Amino acid sequence: MLSELLQGTDSGGLLVIQDTCRYSGRDLLRSFISAALSRGDVVHVLGFDVDEEELKDGLKTPDSQALHIHSAYADPLGWNDHSAFTVNNFNLEELTNLVKQTSDLKPATLVIDSLSWVLRHVAPPAVCRILHQLRKGGAVRTVIALLHADLHQRGTVGSLSHLASSLITVAPGVRANEAVAKITKHLKSGKVIQDEEIFSVNEDLTVIVHSKHPEHKQNDAEEEQMDPTANLTFNLRLSDSEAEAKNKLTLPFVFSKEKKTALLHPGMGSGRILYEPDANDDYDQEDPDDDLDV
Repeated sequence: MLSELLQGTDSGGLLVIQDTCRYSGRDLLRSFISAALSRGDVVHVLGFDVDEEELKDGLKTPDSQALHIHSAYADPLGWNDHSAFTVNNFNLEELTNLVKQTSDLKPATLVIDSLSWVLRHVAPPAVCRILHQLRKGGAVRTVIALLHADLHQRGTVGSLSHLASSLITVAPGVRANEAVAKITKHLKSGKVIQDEEIFSVNEDLTVIVHSKHPEHKQNDAEEEQMDPTANLTFNLRLSDSEAEAKNKLTLPFVFSKEKKTALLHPGMGSGRILYEPDANDDYDQEDPDDDLDV
């Protein structure tokens, strides 16, 4: 599924790469930039976390006009008036104008590196609203954002994960050059597809998908073979003698043969009331009305 996302077959969506301090998702983010440029897309990058040179390292741009980096790394808040783009420009109107001024008529791909920096200075509900409006505005084809999940509260991460049409959560793999990607994709039909793959990023930013996570497969097999009743302190199964005794037991409210016959074949012009006393009944023949409070 990771290869399909890199091909960019889905348009109009929000793709969030979620990482932690254990493994950085920036190389994978740059791989998505490289793949978009290879397709001939116009790419706009909002850079907050690293400078422009580090972000462009390894990127091959066949068309020099296809990649536009709006770096806010040196002056993200605009205190020195040296940045052409600051976090204060992160709103629908200015982002739309920014993309339209330097793009062709076709929609562009907007990359945010990283969304965590924006969330430190813009309220999460406003960020979610802007991202949702960008997807529907028409100027942006796809939004790809990097999110450092361990810097935010669960509610913020959960809101952005729910808003994303595709979510890639990366973690370190068993080998030093490999990583694990847990992918959740929301289809337009409402169906949710999940997958887990082992991948690596080469120096030229190409992504190699090795296989599905072997530990994930092993855990699934163990869950299928595990007997949940194996370690209980009581027995849920019946022995042969217990099953035979259960089958001979007369259940409550089961009609006797005499009562069933009387109900199915009543006499002409006459009726009878049949009473079968229970074992716990305290019936006094001398005073039938003993149970009445009179």
